[in-house]
Amino acid sequence: MVCVVLALLVALGTAHADTPKRKVIIDDEGFGLMHLMLLEDPNVEVLGLTTVSGNVWANRATAMALRGLEIAHRTDVPVVQGATFPLVNTEAATDRWEALYGKLTWKGAWMKHWVEPTQQSTPAYFGPDDPVDLPGGNPTHKAADEIAATFLIRMVHRYPGEVTILAAGPFTNLALAQRLDPAFAGLAKELVYMGGSLNPHQVLTGTSASDFAREYTNTPRREFNARFDPEAASIVARAPWRKIVAVPVDPSTATELSPALLARLAKVAPGDVAKFIGAMEPGLPLWDETAAAVWLDPGIVTERETLFVDYNTIFSAGYGDMLSWREGYQPGLGERKAEVVRAVDPKRLEALMVREIGRK
Repeated sequence: MVCVVLALLVALGTAHADTPKRKVIIDDEGFGLMHLMLLEDPNVEVLGLTTVSGNVWANRATAMALRGLEIAHRTDVPVVQGATFPLVNTEAATDRWEALYGKLTWKGAWMKHWVEPTQQSTPAYFGPDDPVDLPGGNPTHKAADEIAATFLIRMVHRYPGEVTILAAGPFTNLALAQRLDPAFAGLAKELVYMGGSLNPHQVLTGTSASDFAREYTNTPRREFNARFDPEAASIVARAPWRKIVAVPVDPSTATELSPALLARLAKVAPGDVAKFIGAMEPGLPLWDETAAAVWLDPGIVTERETLFVDYNTIFSAGYGDMLSWREGYQPGLGERKAEVVRAVDPKRLEALMVREIGRK
């Protein structure tokens, strides 16, 4: 009997050891809790971080990613800089759009000041070529000598059907990859992205939650990642992915990076990472973290819907807005099915974040 038990234990151990890690590339404009969640998971292999302009310019996003990996002691993961500018949209066009249709709540790298008072600190404005000087110190290692689009293409060809693309910023890099190589999307395992907005409603009652509700109360279909580069969003939404999981603004309205959650995360994180987390500003919804968590543990999803999705590329009041149809109502112009996450369990999300970031 002892021999049988030992044999079973050895077999189980071997099977576990042979289980391949889930491969992912994170396409984003910086470094934060989402990255730490994925980097710390022993069952995940982060093939690289590709950076793109969005909340900040690509050069700053690259420096943030490099520095974040140093703090996490994961400089083995390459950082590959991507697109500096959207495919078509420009700062001048955005200014013109605002003159015609009203102020945008958030413009990312083009943001100079808040439209109205808010709990969040005033964003610092930089030009796309300005020198980068990060508050926590600049990185000491360098980005890969490649561009994001070609890196993305190279990885899906190396690991066909195995690579998840987790996109949490504007879609410019993915659109460029798809245009350079029409086989790109079909060679990936799936696309999981934070972007778009259906019909979000304010769930939390705090001041920060009310501040962030200003945009979707007036424009429920608008979301920054898609609005920064609408043409790229449409190209990516129409690409022939094997599977698309869209995490729009909607589920994030029940989440918040509260002081209490920050304290929990800092308590379980290792030293350098704990200091990094402790310096974060509270109050933001957990947009990117929700997308990562949906991929790590689909069980956190409490409501989902299959929709055909595209993005508005007409320079109108709805420029960049998410377009969606239930099956049978879509126009048939290239839009594709996506599994759209409508709601998640916020307590389970927070528990997952604490568990992942607290791994030793």
